[in-house]
Amino acid sequence: MSRSGIMVGLSPTFRQTSFPSMGLKGFSFRFKHWACNGYTRMVTSASCSDQLQLQLQDKQLSSPELVALEYADLNLPLPDKELGNVRIRQHVNPLKTTFSVPVQVPHWNQVFRDPTLPLMVDIGSGSGRFLMWLGKKNAGVRNYLGLEIREKLVNRAHYWVKEINLDNVHFIYANATNSFKQVVSNYPGPLMLVSILCPDPHFKKRHHKRRVVQKPLVDSIAASLMDGGEVLIQSDVYEVAVDMRFQFDGESNTLKHIDEVDSSVLCDSEGWLLKNPMGIRTEREIHAEFEGAKIYRRMYKKCFYQHEAISSSSI
Repeated sequence: MSRSGIMVGLSPTFRQTSFPSMGLKGFSFRFKHWACNGYTRMVTSASCSDQLQLQLQDKQLSSPELVALEYADLNLPLPDKELGNVRIRQHVNPLKTTFSVPVQVPHWNQVFRDPTLPLMVDIGSGSGRFLMWLGKKNAGVRNYLGLEIREKLVNRAHYWVKEINLDNVHFIYANATNSFKQVVSNYPGPLMLVSILCPDPHFKKRHHKRRVVQKPLVDSIAASLMDGGEVLIQSDVYEVAVDMRFQFDGESNTLKHIDEVDSSVLCDSEGWLLKNPMGIRTEREIHAEFEGAKIYRRMYKKCFYQHEAISSSSI
């Protein structure tokens, strides 16, 4: 059957194999990984969620199984026992003294084959599958850097990157709040995209200061982006999404919401993006949508030339 450029067999044969903890963004699961045999996929412009809807009409999978299916193209190997059984804390305090010192900047020519390529930074990269999928899709075109505050996830991501031979993806164990500026300022290529996708909500009011999106980080992102560079923020928690939106809307002289500069981008009446622009969902996003939650997204584009024009005209 073919629909929207996708050819799928709606009755695939599933081979059920055991798989270790996935280390989802904000979740850790022990689950059964469904490896699919006997179906054909031809991906064009349709979204991964559309593919899954077609493939799963006859079967309701759990959210960990949906994650495994969505990222099946990576063919990630089973890590050893130490790396595979990753049990992570859902909430990490970024204000601990151990995170107060910025991380050491890597030697870029040792972690990327071509360190001059445009760079995407994902703040809170979780297990890393999201960036690995993008890196595999855009090999030789872009570099991808994940900043993650959970060391065990970074160690496993390093293992996977090495095993599947990705030379344009790297992960750093870091607190982005105080390390982002130092890391990206030393990167030899342009910073084209920063993503903050479903960050830790830190629900309690007294813990709001732990949220990753604070003014110093927003200022650093706005200053570091190339002209025309973009920021993507999203959360399945409306309060968190509004808080991030407030912070980035405060950079209106430099960062314009995408629908202000590109009328083809569709948003709802409140300005949230109607579609995921990345072509793949994060693990947390898959889980949230499985639970029936809505994803709130905003994308900003750096239009520094507008700011320069305003400044020049006022002299």
